[in-house]
Amino acid sequence: MCDSCQKKFYITTPIYYPSAKLHIGHTYCTVATDAMARYKRLQGYDVMFLTGTDEHGQKIEDKAREAGVTPKQFVDNIVEGKGGVKDLWKLMNISYDRFIRTTDDYHVEAIQKIFRKMYDNGDIYKGTYRGKYCKPCESFWTESQLVDGKCPDCGGEVQDAEEEAYFFRLSKYADRVRDLLENTDFLEPRSRVNEMINNFIKPGLEDLCVSRTSFTWGIPVDFDPGHVVYVWIDALFNYMTAMGFENEKYDDLDKFWPADVHFVGKEIVRFHSIIWPAMLMSLNLPLPKKVYGHGWLLLDGGKMSKSKGNVVDPYVLAERFGVDALRFFLLRSFPFGSDGNFSNELLISTINTDLANDLGNLVSRTVAMAQKYFGEHLPQAQQADEEKDAELLAMASALRDQYEEQMEHYAFQNALAEIFKVISRANKYIDENAPWILAKSEESKPRLARVLYNLLETVRICGGLLAPFMPDTAAEIAKRLGGAEMDWDSLNRFGVLNPEAAVVAGPALFPRIDMEKELAALEELNKPAKPALEIEPYAEEKVDFDTFCRSDLRAVKVKDCQSVKKSDKLLCFTLDDGTGTDRQILSGIAKYYKPEELVGKTLVAIVNLPPRKMMGKESNGMLLSAVHSEKGEEKLNLVMVSDAIPAGAKLC
Repeated sequence: MCDSCQKKFYITTPIYYPSAKLHIGHTYCTVATDAMARYKRLQGYDVMFLTGTDEHGQKIEDKAREAGVTPKQFVDNIVEGKGGVKDLWKLMNISYDRFIRTTDDYHVEAIQKIFRKMYDNGDIYKGTYRGKYCKPCESFWTESQLVDGKCPDCGGEVQDAEEEAYFFRLSKYADRVRDLLENTDFLEPRSRVNEMINNFIKPGLEDLCVSRTSFTWGIPVDFDPGHVVYVWIDALFNYMTAMGFENEKYDDLDKFWPADVHFVGKEIVRFHSIIWPAMLMSLNLPLPKKVYGHGWLLLDGGKMSKSKGNVVDPYVLAERFGVDALRFFLLRSFPFGSDGNFSNELLISTINTDLANDLGNLVSRTVAMAQKYFGEHLPQAQQADEEKDAELLAMASALRDQYEEQMEHYAFQNALAEIFKVISRANKYIDENAPWILAKSEESKPRLARVLYNLLETVRICGGLLAPFMPDTAAEIAKRLGGAEMDWDSLNRFGVLNPEAAVVAGPALFPRIDMEKELAALEELNKPAKPALEIEPYAEEKVDFDTFCRSDLRAVKVKDCQSVKKSDKLLCFTLDDGTGTDRQILSGIAKYYKPEELVGKTLVAIVNLPPRKMMGKESNGMLLSAVHSEKGEEKLNLVMVSDAIPAGAKLC
């Protein structure tokens, strides 16, 4: 097929904030997008699947500063490093075609041009922002939009903000955006439309702050260098800059834009269904065909979040259960447009029921019986039995069309349900026809061959349609069927499999999991790591401030340090305390320090304690030290301060 004749399909995930701790919720949208992209490729489409990372903003700047690195070093490590975004997508077998980072040079160039165009056409103007700002969400809110005084998205604290900024005339496009939402299928599911209209359109769209001056980690506004482009323009236009809009890096815009669908989490539907189309309208650009706002994976009734401490590690789950099983679970268990309650019990139950009992059992029994009764090759089978075979053959033959109808509406759960209806019917078909009994009679061998052929062909069709969800499993099924065809056209026909194909038996695709043992193992893995250092419990008795202030803490210089005769514990210090008269303090630290290594150090002492005798020597004060346990062994470290601090300096 010539390139110009081939059907095109452009699908995107949102570009993700580069979080240092990725959880299973991050994978949900991307696995769904990958399944859709693979499905369209299976249908013969030329697919562009875009994902990436949103790398600018105050959060990144602050986190980089805390880590002692530049913002670019910080995001490079999270995106490209071990355990980072790209590493997770590789683990989850994500078949993206292009990965954009908003720090990419071509994107920076394009965003500056886009900002200037919107400014030149009068849709961006300078003003002063005054309002509430949520730092974790990098969102500005009006007082009326807050929920109980907090951010309506994350529930976090907001702070007053005021700074010079550029604004986008979002209010100018309110009527056009409302018409788009109410009178087209631009946004799905429909419940999201009601949310956008009632929560944002009806109260009145306010112009949008699109530049910042309070931080520098962003794309500079090239005609006003004190400003950096804020997230709305920077992040949202990635869907076009990655295709070559306003840059020369790529040349795919005419081929793929407008996008067929943006898959986004429901928390960013507002940005994609209101702000994004308004900005495209401002530049007279075609709108994407659809935005689909999926639900959240919930854990213990709340959204998964590092800040809430309820993260589920996809690396652990993939290692223990397999990537295909995890991908399957995410799209089999929850309707894509609604929230879903994640639990390890549900994950294990789904694997045992659908994958071990149903799919795995069907593949293993069918291939094993074909080998056992006929060697590798089935003989020529007799005609199907109208009474005994009709239902299975009809279900298998109709499966692709029923599956396609669900996939076209992004109803992944329903598409998988259609497949498993056929798998369940095939397992029942085995019991009805009892191949082990047919194998006892030579006269029944032709019928046995027919039964096994029907089963193998059903496995082929189901395996082929599972490929978008479970690519490695589908490939393994094809291998066990002797390299069976699983292209789109063949999945709509029963009778494609060559009866003489060499079937190959193998281990169980999905061994059953011992629920009780596995839950116990996961619970152990999820226990907070025991700290390497154990500290003494805090004292319950409170000391009032005046009493504390009476402790005279001074910097002292070690002039000499000697072991105390007949004592394994004591060291005797001669100290310069700044008075001109040497001070002697005894300390029970001989187990931890050699006397000679302390000479010349600057320590901290309490000098207004009454003198006391130890081993016949007078001690005038006490040296401060820190005590802890490490791997069951007590450790002690003297408190040392900079040698630049003079002897006798008071510590407060």
